[in-house]
Amino acid sequence: MMKLDVLRCKNPAMVRKEVWAHGLIYNLIRGTMAQAASRRGILPRQLSFQGARQTLAAYRLEQSGTTASERVRLSEAALASIASHRVGSRPDRSEPRYCKRRTMKYRLMTRPRHADRSRQRKAS
Repeated sequence: MMKLDVLRCKNPAMVRKEVWAHGLIYNLIRGTMAQAASRRGILPRQLSFQGARQTLAAYRLEQSGTTASERVRLSEAALASIASHRVGSRPDRSEPRYCKRRTMKYRLMTRPRHADRSRQRKAS
């Protein structure tokens, strides 16, 4: 959920769908955060996005196979849990952006695997 740094689709139409899906998920999480914040009487920006994302992922697993009344109770508990994940005071927070992708031990595959195998056989 929310790993948009690398797009997994190959053709343009599917990339667009993937970006839209990530945008939809992002807005749903932010909407849930706003709902949790309004119930607690705090600002949504005081809540942790990562905490909300992890809470929703955990409660999603618990909701499978439950009755409607149990789902309502779990949803209320999830909102309370999201509202409890508050960020601290961060005055004058201005940090430069950096690329956090780790370097990999191996190169990325740019050709089909069978083509690389045949090149390797010819070389040896």
